[in-house]
Amino acid sequence: MRYRFLRFPEGKIKAVTFSYDDGCRADIKLSELLCKYSLKGTFNLNSAWFGKDNTCWHLTKEEIKEHIIDKGHEIAVHGEEHKANGNIRVVEGIKDVLNCRLTLEDVFDTIVRGMAYPDSGIRHFHNNTKVEDITCYLKELDIKYARTLGEINDSFNLPLDWHQWMPTAHHDDSVVFDLIDRFTAYELPSWHAVRLPKLFYLWGHAYEFNDNNNWDRMEEICKKLSGKDDTWYATNIEIYEYVEAYNSLVFSADSTRIYNPTARKIWFEVDATDYTIKPGETIKIK
Repeated sequence: MRYRFLRFPEGKIKAVTFSYDDGCRADIKLSELLCKYSLKGTFNLNSAWFGKDNTCWHLTKEEIKEHIIDKGHEIAVHGEEHKANGNIRVVEGIKDVLNCRLTLEDVFDTIVRGMAYPDSGIRHFHNNTKVEDITCYLKELDIKYARTLGEINDSFNLPLDWHQWMPTAHHDDSVVFDLIDRFTAYELPSWHAVRLPKLFYLWGHAYEFNDNNNWDRMEEICKKLSGKDDTWYATNIEIYEYVEAYNSLVFSADSTRIYNPTARKIWFEVDATDYTIKPGETIKIK
């Protein structure tokens, strides 16, 4: 075996996911738009804010279940009170993340393992907090991934560190349509050493479409990304779980025998030849 690369379900070479913050009422329209184009996303919620104010800016628990969870989207941690993890003491960060996770799991009878950093997240640090402190306590709290932000990620590569998961772009970035065109045009190169899978990951806040009166922009984004035969449309946690299942494959010393200890069917490529391996199966490759 020379080169081995992950392939997404059904052997697809690309994946698309969305991540939207704060649990605002505009999330209902966004969820409907994603569903219209058979897309999937992750909605990052602040557990202290469910229907909090009299203006009904935030979603209620009932609306989150009806318009997000029941539509096949993921809910994830965004902090109990939306506190930037880099600017607060470690004990405060632990409390904000843990309380949010506990509430989301209790209210919606589910298991929550994803997160998006609130505010400036891990771009700025104060009160002697370090990125290593934050990623350490997130792992201890069983948060499997955390989305950050702050730059354009135009490589479309999978994250090297799930707790510093940099999205591709914000929906209002000036280059977003150029990035989409590059992503959708991507084909596997003939050179075996660089036949990498690719991911397009868009983030933002749904209320921004109301503020900027540009829902048509998001509809155009969805149109351009949707309906591609070579693309898997998934939530953040679905991408994490599939990649980690792939990384759990067990190999013989000479790399010719492969065992799948997971409960997932996994697709991959070896030297430009496609393979699949079923749960519990051992296969031999040339």
